Amino acid sequence: MECCRRATPGTLLLFLAFLLLSSRTARSEEDRDGLWDAWGPWSECSRTCGGGASYSLRRCLSSKSCEGRNIRYRTCSNVDCPPEAGDFRAQQCSAHNDVKHHGQFYEWLPVSNDPDNPCSLKCQAKGTALVVELAPKVLDGTRCYTESLDMCISGLCQIVGCDHQLGSTVKEDNCGVCNGDGSTCRLVRGQYKSQLSATKCKTHRDGPLDLFIYPSLA
Repeated sequence: MECCRRATPGTLLLFLAFLLLSSRTARSEEDRDGLWDAWGPWSECSRTCGGGASYSLRRCLSSKSCEGRNIRYRTCSNVDCPPEAGDFRAQQCSAHNDVKHHGQFYEWLPVSNDPDNPCSLKCQAKGTALVVELAPKVLDGTRCYTESLDMCISGLCQIVGCDHQLGSTVKEDNCGVCNGDGSTCRLVRGQYKSQLSATKCKTHRDGPLDLFIYPSLA
C-alpha cells in the first residue's frame, strides 16, 4: 500500500500557476504603493483659530496614473477664536464690501445654513433682499452649518466629530463630554417662573425646566 502518490505533471503545473498568481498579486499591491512618492509636509493652517484645515501632497511617480489620492487633509487650529474675531463666513462676505456689484457698493452679510450648497459663499446685501453667490467656494475651515463642527474643504462639506477628526462621527453627550456616556451629570426636571417687565406691568410665565447638574457643582 502506497503511503503517498507521486504528483502528476498536471498537478505540478496547477501548483506552479497558483504560486505565480499569488506572487503577481503581492507585487501588484506593492507596486501600487510604490508608484507614489512620500507624502510632503503639512501646509500652513487655513485659520489661526476656530478650526481650520491643512493639507499634504504626494507625487505620482508613474508615467501613466496612480490609484488613490494625491492630497490629504487634517484639521488644525482647534482653539476658540476671541469674541472680537467675528464669524469666519461673515469676514469673507465683508471682504467684498469694497468691490462693486453691478456698479454699486453693498455691505454684505453672510447667508448661512444653505441646505443645497453650504460651502458656497452666499451673501445678502444689507437692507435689501438681494442674495448673491460671491464665490463658488468658501475658504477651507468654514463651518458648513452654524451649529455643527462639519467644515468646508475644497468646496465640499466634510464631517468632523467632537474629537476634531475628519470623518469622525463622535458626538458630545448631554453632559458636554466628547464620546461620553452621559454618566458625568444628572438630569433634574422642575418648573421655572420668569418675570417680564413691560412699562408698569409684570407678566409671570411658568414652564418646564431641564437642568443638567454636574457632581462637582451639585
